[in-house]
Amino acid sequence: MLLILFNISPRVRYRALTRAYYRGAVVAMLVYDMTKRQTFDDMTWWLEEVRGHAEKNMVIMLSGNKCDLESQRAVPVEDAQEFAERENLCFMETSALESTNVESAFRATLTEIYMIVGKKSLSADGDCGKSTSLKGSVVLVPNQDADSGGKGGCC
Repeated sequence: MLLILFNISPRVRYRALTRAYYRGAVVAMLVYDMTKRQTFDDMTWWLEEVRGHAEKNMVIMLSGNKCDLESQRAVPVEDAQEFAERENLCFMETSALESTNVESAFRATLTEIYMIVGKKSLSADGDCGKSTSLKGSVVLVPNQDADSGGKGGCC
């Protein structure tokens, strides 16, 4: 399950979110509007919200949307990269309008999930033959070269 949180209105409206909303989610994409500084400033609150209600091994991606509007940028890429590094998040700038890095963001999160599941599977194999429900599963991740022309990077 993928949980995507778009910061488009005051966070007060979303205070009623509970743990049940996050149940089963393996990925959270925190998306801010890079042309509106307040949406980025609210990411600290959203990150606390996710970490307070979700599983501790959830993959979290920070995404600055609207990178096609470079002339209207209100959040420097350096600020977002620093925040992502400090909080151990994947980071990528995207443009939903031009489809820049959108597919790459999903691929990057899928790759992170695959690595986490692989580590769990390996540790479970060493536990006296106990198996996991994912044993034998195959996850194919297409080449990332096709959509790597945009800005940003991940992890």
